[in-house]
Amino acid sequence: MLLELAQKQARLLAEYCMNAQENEAILIQGNTHALPVLEALHREILKRGARPVLKLEFPYQIAEFAEHASDAVLASLAPGAMEEMQGIAGSVRIDAPLPPRKSGRPERMQRWSQTLNPLAELRRQKKWCISLFPTEYAAESAGMSFDDYQRFVLQAMFLDHEDPVQKWAEVRERQAQLIERLKVASEIRIVNANTDLTLNVKDRVWANSDGKRNMPSGEVFTGPLETSANGHIYYDLPTLYQGREVQGIHLTFENGKVVEARADVGNDVLQAALEVDAGSRYLGEIGIGTNYGIQTPSKNILFDEKIGGTVHLAVGSSYPETGGLNQSSIHWDMICDLRSGGEILLDGEVFQRDGVFV
Repeated sequence: MLLELAQKQARLLAEYCMNAQENEAILIQGNTHALPVLEALHREILKRGARPVLKLEFPYQIAEFAEHASDAVLASLAPGAMEEMQGIAGSVRIDAPLPPRKSGRPERMQRWSQTLNPLAELRRQKKWCISLFPTEYAAESAGMSFDDYQRFVLQAMFLDHEDPVQKWAEVRERQAQLIERLKVASEIRIVNANTDLTLNVKDRVWANSDGKRNMPSGEVFTGPLETSANGHIYYDLPTLYQGREVQGIHLTFENGKVVEARADVGNDVLQAALEVDAGSRYLGEIGIGTNYGIQTPSKNILFDEKIGGTVHLAVGSSYPETGGLNQSSIHWDMICDLRSGGEILLDGEVFQRDGVFV
């Protein structure tokens, strides 16, 4: 099943997500555990007359780099890195989840993320997509057998359908209808037993995440006004951030800024992230999950933030296309489950209750 999934996924990524054109340079990145889909994607891009630029990593390479690089190396990009990024038309990154690697110095990873920020900003100006290839660890984290997890991934990407591209077109249309309501709203209030947070999205642009940039996808999102968030929120779905597990995140906002923060697990990672730069304590995104085919948390943000009936808010950088202005070297999505006793209100009117759009 794994090779079949790799071939179908590669075809979808090259044709639909990247729409690779003749003579375009397409950057492909991933670690060796994703090799089946990386090889298949390399072939599919070549078949379309484009030029694949493959960057293969060994497991934990980025963590090794951040741990052992000198301060000077950690503070500078490799020669030619910006020029190479300028020359590509698009990029695909394939995650292949591995067990978290404990580091006693998370601040070094944050410093490296900050150094990479100009490269990341340039990359976001082009076509880009992030996807995932199943691993035994990902299956274990999701509480599934490896065979079941492969089927889970296959179904989440609609690769079990005869025409996955058409299925993603249907997602786009359904989400466009939600955006018609959202785009005339100003105040959003998120409420459940442990959350009461308001923010403003007046005149911000809602994006339709239809699988072009995340595969799988299924969300609508925008950038809230930077100083508008007030109240508190509890993110109950566990997450992995830079290889560390973080659970039970409590944040309190005043005039857009995180003024109190704690995590039940991984608090040192949370505190380090919030101290990276001036923008890391402000929201860069609010996203509403619409993929009701993904209902079980898997400790992978690519899937979990799309769960129908959840809302996620990211501290850190905004996506410029939404009108968001916050700048930061981090973008960390945190997920709040609203499927049991939660509501999203738009200017006081219920938009979603118990995870169901009304």
